[in-house]
Amino acid sequence: MRTPIFAALLAAAFALPVAAEQETYTVDPAHTYPSFEVNHLGFSTSRGMFTGTTGKIVLDRANRTGSIDITIDTRSLFTGDERRDKHLRADDFFHVEMFPEMTYRSNTIRFRGDNPVAAEGELTLLGVTRPVSLSIDSFNCGTHPINRKPVCGADATATIKRSEFGMDAYVPAVGDEVTLRIGIETFRE
Repeated sequence: MRTPIFAALLAAAFALPVAAEQETYTVDPAHTYPSFEVNHLGFSTSRGMFTGTTGKIVLDRANRTGSIDITIDTRSLFTGDERRDKHLRADDFFHVEMFPEMTYRSNTIRFRGDNPVAAEGELTLLGVTRPVSLSIDSFNCGTHPINRKPVCGADATATIKRSEFGMDAYVPAVGDEVTLRIGIETFRE
């Protein structure tokens, strides 16, 4: 009787660890707002946001890997001024008729402990794809207090030169350097 129990304990002690489960999260479009900031004529910082975002984020915390796949509907651009929004959606800037989406994709996420702190990926804007590094701050996961689902959120930032994507109208009067900020919430699948 003791031999089978001892053998089972010995086998358990030397068993290989179970592979960590990847966690897949779906973007909550009601609580995800990519935004941008750009210098306007040297006088102020103009800001805008996009209200249509979809995507998935996959995290494997044990192996410190993951991926990001985000799509932003450029037609959902909003600055608070209808005339400016119409101009920004036109050919000079986002040219939404031809390019209704921009995307960010990454298969390289850097971790500090269990939390992602940066991503190396590619932003596609106006049909041009270039490498962009995201800094990830305030990463936090828990249980949503209303629907009781697992949720993660974060703030991500990056700086790009819009002219590198072919958006060079009014440079330098309207700044070439653009700060991107993404406040994101995601639900675990």
